[in-house]
Amino acid sequence: MTKDARDILIDCCVEFISLVSSEANDIMERESKKTISPEHVGDALKELGFPEYVQEVLATAGDQKEQLKSREKKTSKMDQSGLSQEELEAKQRELFQMATDKYNQGPAE
Repeated sequence: MTKDARDILIDCCVEFISLVSSEANDIMERESKKTISPEHVGDALKELGFPEYVQEVLATAGDQKEQLKSREKKTSKMDQSGLSQEELEAKQRELFQMATDKYNQGPAE
């Protein structure tokens, strides 16, 4: 694919996303909502003549929502470390200092 063709394709994708976003925003405002929901995007796709995309978009939004829920349940690496906030900060300073020292030494020969 040539650079020009790639650039045109990217421009078309950006324009499509802007069009759908704008329509979803209009729908959201008509419903007196404050946040665009996946259903607003689905309705926007229908109104713009792309009903065949709605099922896949809503399924993907549902999958994303489930992934976010599972991430929230996991404990963070910081919590898993068993170290206090002060110990973690000291370790971070030590790692930054090691990286700075390595950078200042220059490339290995």
